[in-house]
Amino acid sequence: MSSSGSTLDQGWDAPRGYGDEGARPVRARRTEEPPGFWRAPFSGHYYREVGYALTGLPVAIVGFVVAITLFCLGVGTFVTVLGLPVLAGLTTAARGLGRAERARVRGMLAVDVPGPAPVRQVRPGNWGAITARLADGAGWKGVLYQVVMFPWAVFSFSLTLVFLLLGWAMALYPLYHWVFPRYTSWHGYQLFDFTDSHHVRHVYYIEGTWQIAAFSAIGVLLVFLTARLVRGLTNVNRAAARGLLGR
Repeated sequence: MSSSGSTLDQGWDAPRGYGDEGARPVRARRTEEPPGFWRAPFSGHYYREVGYALTGLPVAIVGFVVAITLFCLGVGTFVTVLGLPVLAGLTTAARGLGRAERARVRGMLAVDVPGPAPVRQVRPGNWGAITARLADGAGWKGVLYQVVMFPWAVFSFSLTLVFLLLGWAMALYPLYHWVFPRYTSWHGYQLFDFTDSHHVRHVYYIEGTWQIAAFSAIGVLLVFLTARLVRGLTNVNRAAARGLLGR
């Protein structure tokens, strides 16, 4: 019996070389080399990685909700006829989400991940389409990607946002330290304020020239280290996209 690819899945995976007959190489490849250590914090490549990490959380929430909702609904109605088309719809939706994620990885992480081959339907009719999608390994890997990458997206978002803001806030402190004594009761940036067991209050402000310079230098170092941190975080996403969303 001859086999034919699903029209819907071909529409998701075949355009521009991502299907069986695409012109692009099968293996994932970099489309842009990352900048060096000293240039990274001021490069567009780095801020696209930051954008990927920050926008990844809402994208991951949508993917996680779709995957878990359809999976639970499909398993819950598995004893009826409705469960099978719901699970088939899950793998189909996962392919669509996977294609969108490959586009994000290509545009923001500079890695071109070829999509999986279209679903092979060997039986005609609606039932043949359902069974083909239930047996779709690429679709189930897409479901797995949406589930396992959700906690990583939360972690990456939190770490990227904290270190990005902290590094630049410290590095640029000499430009705005005058705000504290002029508009607040603090003499400068307050690192700590506590009272010990002997009722002695300990307060430390960043207010002296050398203190401000040292504080800013630490911030500059943190800016450069944050670029390496974000690259490490997004490397996990690159590897996951290659392993679960590619061929």
